[in-house]
Amino acid sequence: MRPLEGRHALVTGASRGIGAAIAALLAKAGARLTLLGRNRAALSEQAQRLGGTVHLEVCDVTRPEEVRRALAGAEAALGPVHILVNNAGQAQSQPFLKTELELWQRMLEVNLTGAFLCTQAALPGMLSAGWGRIVNIASTAGLKGYPYVAAYCAAKHGLVGLTRALAIELAQKNITVNAVCPGYTETALLEESLARIAERTGRSVAEARGTLARSNPQNRFVRPEEVAEAVLWLCLPGSGAVSGQAIAVAGGEV
Repeated sequence: MRPLEGRHALVTGASRGIGAAIAALLAKAGARLTLLGRNRAALSEQAQRLGGTVHLEVCDVTRPEEVRRALAGAEAALGPVHILVNNAGQAQSQPFLKTELELWQRMLEVNLTGAFLCTQAALPGMLSAGWGRIVNIASTAGLKGYPYVAAYCAAKHGLVGLTRALAIELAQKNITVNAVCPGYTETALLEESLARIAERTGRSVAEARGTLARSNPQNRFVRPEEVAEAVLWLCLPGSGAVSGQAIAVAGGEV
């Protein structure tokens, strides 16, 4: 079955980790893909792995002019975007009193403003088509607090708020807006976080892994494919009654 046959799906941060897993499932479901990211070589490698109809756009989602150019290029290549997955994100930790304004602003720009800009650019095409799916990859940090990541938590809470507000605004337009909120997930981003924890605390990376894994009641990390399965379900035609939700993929943590 290819339930997304004929649909154009754009995934940001699509070259690795959760974004790559999402792109693979959407392609398997029949969607035409635009992969968006900052590294053309990494995007090209991902496109070769996927095969099929894949378009690439190199873009920094925090830059409005780049977002407008990228969305225009994607629509020129594959038509209006029917499915937008705002996956691009970044995490950085710092005690609150050591959190500089630059870090605060960067977390907001990458994790919240980027989704705002991409959604504004893609939404007119969805409205014209009369059908759309917007899925924002938030985090359990959008549903609860964690120490030392106040800026990240604030940004992800903001993304969940944006999701809920836009879902109501678009409720009668046949466009759904949802958030998927993973817990700690086996990605390169997690490995970077573990290295920083080990460096700052003097513990080994293995010890840091164990501590973070125990925050999940299943005592493990989430797999990118598990997050992708939740995203795919929200993009399917049969999920039209589901909107404004923030779905945790975290083994029961939230």
